[in-house]
Formats: sequence, structure tokens, C-alpha cells
Amino acid sequence: MILKVKFVNKGNTLIASIIGEMDHHTADYIRDKIDGEMIKSSTKNIVFDFSKVGFMDSSGIGVVMGRYKNISKLNGKTSIIKANEQIRRIFEMSGVVKLIPIYDNIDEAIGS
Repeated sequence: MILKVKFVNKGNTLIASIIGEMDHHTADYIRDKIDGEMIKSSTKNIVFDFSKVGFMDSSGIGVVMGRYKNISKLNGKTSIIKANEQIRRIFEMSGVVKLIPIYDNIDEAIGS
């Protein structure tokens, strides 16, 4: 399984595009890559792009919530874009959507 995390900075917003599966095998790698990029840039907000994530388990929730806590300490915002129906349902059942909004595209996420 190929796993990549690509980053784009738009102002003080870091967009993390995850490509592959988010599970207990890949969670540490994804967490380390995102944390490393957040330190390098002047990140205040983070947007998780799930458009190329085919599968996610509870480890993915941990990755997202950990970054949410870090960004919240900076008074920043976290959002999710392009989550497929299965992943959206996981976020809804876990209660993540009460804290982190899910948008259809990057413009909506950055504009909020």
C-alpha cells in the first residue's frame, strides 16, 4: 500500500492531503509528517483533505483529534474536506463533527 501525505500552505493554513489508508499501520507516519510540517511553517489552521483516503479506522480519528488539540492551543481552526461517505459516517458516529466541520471543498473550509 502506497501512503503519501502532501502539503500546501495557503497563508497560515496548512492543507494536508492524505493519499492511501489511515489505519493503525500508518497513523504514526501520518502524525509525524503533519507535525513536522506544522513546525516548519507558520501554521495556524489545518485542513485535512480526505479525497484520496479509501479507508480509515479509529487510528485516523486519533490523528485528526491530536492535530485539532494542537491547533486549538494556537486559537486556530481545523477542518476536513472531501471525506467519502464511509469516512464521514465514522466522523459522525465518533462525534468528531461536533468539533471539526466537514466541507465539500477547500474554498468552503478556508472561508469559514
